[in-house]
Amino acid sequence: MTNTIRRAFAALLTLTCLGALSAQAATGVQGPVPPAFQNRLMVGLFEEAGQSWMRDSNVPWDARYRYFTKGWANNWGYGARDGSWAASFFTETKAQGYVPVVTYYQLFGEPGGGEQETLAKLKNASTMRSYFEDVKLLLQRAKSYGGPVVLHVEPDAVGFLQFQTASNPNAPAAIASSGMPELAGLPNTVAGWSLAFLQLRKAVGANNVVLGLHISAWASGKDIAFNSLTDPLQPEVDKVVNFLKPLGLGTNVTGATYDVLVGDPLDRDADFYRLTQGADHMWDMSDSASLTSRSYNRYAEWLRLWNQTSGKRWMLWQIPLGNSNHLNITNSGGPRQGYKDNRTEYFFGASGDAHRRKFANVGVVALLYGAGAGGQSSYQNDLGTDGQPYLKTRAATFLNAGGLLLPAAGTTLPPPGGGGSTDGGAVDAGTPPVDAGTPDGGTSPDGGTGASDAGTPADPSQYGFESGAQGWSASGAALSAVSSTTSKAFAGTRSLAVPFNGASGQGTVAVANAAVPSGKTVTFQVWLPTGSKITGVQPYTLEGASANWRWTGNWIDVSSLKAGAWNAITVKLPSGSTTPLYQLGVEFQTAGAWTGTVYLDAVTW
Repeated sequence: MTNTIRRAFAALLTLTCLGALSAQAATGVQGPVPPAFQNRLMVGLFEEAGQSWMRDSNVPWDARYRYFTKGWANNWGYGARDGSWAASFFTETKAQGYVPVVTYYQLFGEPGGGEQETLAKLKNASTMRSYFEDVKLLLQRAKSYGGPVVLHVEPDAVGFLQFQTASNPNAPAAIASSGMPELAGLPNTVAGWSLAFLQLRKAVGANNVVLGLHISAWASGKDIAFNSLTDPLQPEVDKVVNFLKPLGLGTNVTGATYDVLVGDPLDRDADFYRLTQGADHMWDMSDSASLTSRSYNRYAEWLRLWNQTSGKRWMLWQIPLGNSNHLNITNSGGPRQGYKDNRTEYFFGASGDAHRRKFANVGVVALLYGAGAGGQSSYQNDLGTDGQPYLKTRAATFLNAGGLLLPAAGTTLPPPGGGGSTDGGAVDAGTPPVDAGTPDGGTSPDGGTGASDAGTPADPSQYGFESGAQGWSASGAALSAVSSTTSKAFAGTRSLAVPFNGASGQGTVAVANAAVPSGKTVTFQVWLPTGSKITGVQPYTLEGASANWRWTGNWIDVSSLKAGAWNAITVKLPSGSTTPLYQLGVEFQTAGAWTGTVYLDAVTW
């Protein structure tokens, strides 16, 4: 996509998708998507170790988070101090098909007080030595585990430190002087405390760990989401960014920076605050809400400014689970118990896909839901007006339909519409062609030319893969690079091998610039092995800017396909479709980790 198209595309989104977010940057979303997030909008839940509600829900959730508080290293006194409890959480979570997310919440539990003593604890060398020995142990366990792990560092801690140091990142702290050899080169400052997580990750070699820096919406001294509504947002963002640059948001002595920002839209259901404290914490869901109102538009604009200023994407965490059908009472497990909120309805209600795209376009890569305190609404009994579990049923529809691919750096997603689903069509508009050297795809043996085998004696198909991969390549964490193979063939002697590498989630194989005429039906032959964890297959087409990035997909449940055999699947382009296509491809959704190979052949129209 050219820069001119990108600028026009972003301007269109300003008017049609972001409502009052009139300041949407023409450069699109900034920063790479950390690998653990699989290049698509992930949805996850809080769940205690040993519990199985997520697994038994039959929803292909993406992530599972849990707090690691003081005492986790020896299972709170019930085991040896060897971190084996963390290892079991990682392996249990992976076995259920999810990425483990650690909310590391140990500092406030260290001796010497609570949140108000955060800075005092950093000045205590003995406390810091013990504290960082635990951090090192966790990173060692994560490295041994090997799969992706998201480590969310100390919610609200840097916000308290900004207050307690009067925004001075060079305030004294006992980091190098803690005596840990790995930290000897770090400054004895508050900045050094945050850099220690980066340094220990490097020292341990835990490259599979994504580090998340928590950003509190009140850290600048003004509560931009609920109270200081008329204050301009950029100055408040700048105050916190300037404090955090030496803490690992900017260039530093470790040679690395934090990978993702983490924010919590609210720590309890909105009506809990209204009924117990008389405070209004409900946000206006209207896409035309003013940026000076208590609204999702204001919060999204704050996220966008952070993304544009820091170049980092966002994970939204501990999102309240209330909906408008709740009883506004303390939740003890009965139907509809808990307090009202609208944060599930905003992302998974009638306008869900538009809102998900809006937040993906300001940098959000994951939505993690969980109650921040007892008595709040929960996903076990959050019945909607239809009598069904609200988040479970709606997230299942979204995830089973393939979810939503995230915009590449410098681009934005189009608004929903056209020929695709409004509640789950996975659109990757604005990304480079899938064979353009993307980190999770790899280039094809034939150089990505998209050359056709059409008319050859071996295989008359437009894409028969007799001479190579023909520009097709893979993306998504579940897939490794594709290749032409003689292992299977529907026609001729070869097909395209699509290897699944053991990671759970979604994978896509696609080609750029396929010359499919308007209104044609494209047929793909797909061979599925027995015993796979694939739950659905979706052939799709994506047109370019002249067609307003129209997406057309045909979701097929795996139960209607035959394993161990070739299956014909089709997608029909709408009348008036443009050619060549921006992308032609097939998406695969898995319900868990699985290793095996799918074969694609005889793509015709």
